[in-house]
Amino acid sequence: MAVAATDQYTNLTKTTIDAAAASAAAAKKQTSLGQDQFLKLMTTQMTHQDPNSPMQNGEFLSQMAQFGTVSGIQDLQKSFASFASSINSDQALQAASLVGRDVTVTSTQGVLASGGDISGTVNLNSSTPNLQVSVVNASTGELVKTLELGNQSAGSIPFSWDGTNTAGTLSSPGTYKIAASAPVDGKNTAFTTDINSKVGSVVMANGTTGMKVNLADGSSVDFAQVKQIL
Repeated sequence: MAVAATDQYTNLTKTTIDAAAASAAAAKKQTSLGQDQFLKLMTTQMTHQDPNSPMQNGEFLSQMAQFGTVSGIQDLQKSFASFASSINSDQALQAASLVGRDVTVTSTQGVLASGGDISGTVNLNSSTPNLQVSVVNASTGELVKTLELGNQSAGSIPFSWDGTNTAGTLSSPGTYKIAASAPVDGKNTAFTTDINSKVGSVVMANGTTGMKVNLADGSSVDFAQVKQIL
């Protein structure tokens, strides 16, 4: 009989421990307060409130407003995550279609292909009597040619270099630096240039960096920096 009683006590203890563990696991799993739990909690609070000092309507409304705010923020986060995923998918499709095509990006260099040219625009923010675009060999630092664009008004001024040097002979294919300058109010001023470049590949976005576009000159720019698709 003593053994049987001990077994019963052991089974009862095991059952109690299992029930406690299950309850703790359920409590751990339930990490957020849902609408049903909130209404149940508020009803319980109303039932057990002090009759001599009942809660005011404003306090209940304040609690409901706080719960509504939290719930709304959670819904907004879910909607924003879905929207961001949609944007990333759309950008991926657009970027994939760029491979092999020419795009315009703000840059200081371009690639001269065999029998090709380097073209782009100068971002001129002031009128000038003598706009110049210098072409320099990126490997040697040698000035290859200066394009005289003359009198220009403010705006995007197009230019194109056909690959010939000052002697009129064709330059070797490769990377060349482009620099635009002009006298403004008596001072020689440098201006930014947008260069037409061919897209070699695209690197998809990840958790730390955005989508990158790799250009034929070896440089890499953010997808958002692409100004025009040619």
